[in-house]
Amino acid sequence: MSLENIYQNVIDGQAQVVEEGVRAVLAEGTPADTILKEALIKAMDEVGKRFEEGEFFIPEMLIAARAMQAGVRLLKPHLAEGASKAAGRIAIGTVKGDLHDLGKNLVAMMLEAAGFEVKDLGVDVSPEGFVKAVQEGAQVIGMSALLTTTMPNMQNTIAALKTAGLRDKVKVVIGGAPVTEAYASQIGADAFAPDASSATRVVRSLIG
Repeated sequence: MSLENIYQNVIDGQAQVVEEGVRAVLAEGTPADTILKEALIKAMDEVGKRFEEGEFFIPEMLIAARAMQAGVRLLKPHLAEGASKAAGRIAIGTVKGDLHDLGKNLVAMMLEAAGFEVKDLGVDVSPEGFVKAVQEGAQVIGMSALLTTTMPNMQNTIAALKTAGLRDKVKVVIGGAPVTEAYASQIGADAFAPDASSATRVVRSLIG
């Protein structure tokens, strides 16, 4: 099994084959960091590209992300040994009053796949919940809303960050079906991500 095989099997969503492949190349002495970057992250970048081009849809992305996570689980203990530095720390959640989590979960998976340390705050997250995540070291917070009635809680969270004196210490990305670029500008968010694939690119540009 080679890194190319693992890469292809992530794209194809073959979790079990990815696990077997990762075990095999680890046993051959390939560094965990190399497997992560050259096979798993690279594959999810390709999946994201295909999604943006309309070749892949949400089910394919989810299946690929699960296959990638199967590989990451095996690599984690080895990555800890080599102290592979995360690309950045992100806290992500669906805002207060909103219980939708499919989009948020997909974004979290894609960010993890891109090498970020992701703290999933879950759904119905209060402004205080996001503030606490920043106090605990999150460099970026990602807020999702699927209902127009819960969108104002994005603005309330940004206000809470200002009150806590933390607004200039964190980047804020928002997304979700009713959310727009114009709304992001209006409430003072740093960026808008229309989907899981672009969220990864947006976060990279904000941290990079």
